[in-house]
Amino acid sequence: MIKKMSSSEGDFDIPAKNCHRMVILGSTEVGKTAIISRFLSERFDEQYTPTIEDFHRKFYSIRGEVYQLDILDTSGNHPFPAMRRLSILTGDIFILVFSLDNRDSFQEVKRLKRQIFETKSCLRNKTKENVDVPLVICGNKCDRDVYREVQDEEIEQLVAGHGEERCAYFEISAKTNTNIDQMFETLFTMAKLPNEMSPERHCKVSLQYCEVLHRKSFRSKKCKDGNAYGVVAPFARRPSVHSDLMYIKEKAIGGSQSKDKGCVIC
Repeated sequence: MIKKMSSSEGDFDIPAKNCHRMVILGSTEVGKTAIISRFLSERFDEQYTPTIEDFHRKFYSIRGEVYQLDILDTSGNHPFPAMRRLSILTGDIFILVFSLDNRDSFQEVKRLKRQIFETKSCLRNKTKENVDVPLVICGNKCDRDVYREVQDEEIEQLVAGHGEERCAYFEISAKTNTNIDQMFETLFTMAKLPNEMSPERHCKVSLQYCEVLHRKSFRSKKCKDGNAYGVVAPFARRPSVHSDLMYIKEKAIGGSQSKDKGCVIC
């Protein structure tokens, strides 16, 4: 199936199979938004601002194909459990973040991992098909010279999981940009997506050139690792709850995945 954009949106076609949603979860003040900032703009903001829920969108042109990645940066407080479940149901790839010097945040990641696999398992039972869950756990703030409240053995046990619940693990620092790109490369490989989607593997295109995504000349230019360009949509809006629920319904009954997950060009 093809998502056809209106002429006002750039007359641009994105295959539904190339539209994905990345969800980042974890306690408050563990660095979720800082990781997303590194991913989108390669910047780090020292000032902490609590997140309620932020939605971002990035488009790529990689080796002649166009991809859309929606990014959902969730609240660490989880004031609405139903919305967190909805985020998990509509997510395709996941990042769980804890702080190496905060044991409570590690315990929250353990709960979140269990919830993700249990929620996705319910969806799998309805579709009678395997549902892959590409998931990376990040121990953030490895740059700090402080006492670590989480031991290596505990992390290894959580990452190993049971059967399909295995995942990858990286110790990272959003502040110093340590292992951020490697983490994203691994995540995209797990999701069977081009690893050129990671921050250092593609050329960034300025916002004013967003419309060139659909031009043949855009796709033919050479850059790092061949044809790989990316642009952040300037005014991305989260798809409505109704759209998300319709997507889940279609997926649960084995219908087309072309229901709107937000495949809209900037």
